[in-house]
Amino acid sequence: MKTTVQINNKINKFNKTIYVPGDKSLSIRFVLLASQAIGKSIAYNILVSEDVISALNAIKKLGVHYKINKNICEIYGKGLSGLKFKNNTIINAGNSGTLARLIFGMLINSKNSIILKGDKSLSKRDFSRVIKPMRMFGQNIKSKTNKLPIIVKGTNFSRPINYFESRGSAQVKSSILLAAMKTSGMTKIKCIPSRNHTENLFKYLNLPIKIIRKKKL
Repeated sequence: MKTTVQINNKINKFNKTIYVPGDKSLSIRFVLLASQAIGKSIAYNILVSEDVISALNAIKKLGVHYKINKNICEIYGKGLSGLKFKNNTIINAGNSGTLARLIFGMLINSKNSIILKGDKSLSKRDFSRVIKPMRMFGQNIKSKTNKLPIIVKGTNFSRPINYFESRGSAQVKSSILLAAMKTSGMTKIKCIPSRNHTENLFKYLNLPIKIIRKKKL
């Protein structure tokens, strides 16, 4: 079946600058990774949306300071073990599934517990696919139905894992990568192709990641 596209009107020539909004997924990942670095990280053209604001509020509750002016964001990271927060601190991910799932990996070595919550829509989603690999790392997770609210506490003895991610979830893959960043030894992920924002950021930051692409899993 052929599809025909007919253009009746053409755009006249113009001399203007077009500004493209920042990417939500990259913005959230920047917030979480910058909070794990030591010192100030700066992102330009960060997307100032509800989900990104939820990520910024989350790192603030975990003891990381930030400044945001229009679309420029500065984050003052505390390092891989620098998060400081009270036991049973409540983190509200709002409607952001990306934040809610990635923060598991970020908290793999946390000494205190957090209570992870979300809005009505996010609270209906199944978190079992991220809970499973996090428990393999050794993370302590309390959940009756695999849905929010969930209590998450890190471990002093996180162990590397070999994991097959069978659903092509960039969120689950990214959560594992964030946990592996804080875990001694080699973690291996075999997965169906999905968005590669986190891998690209890892390579940009010179983090020890090796990617092997195969036609068949």
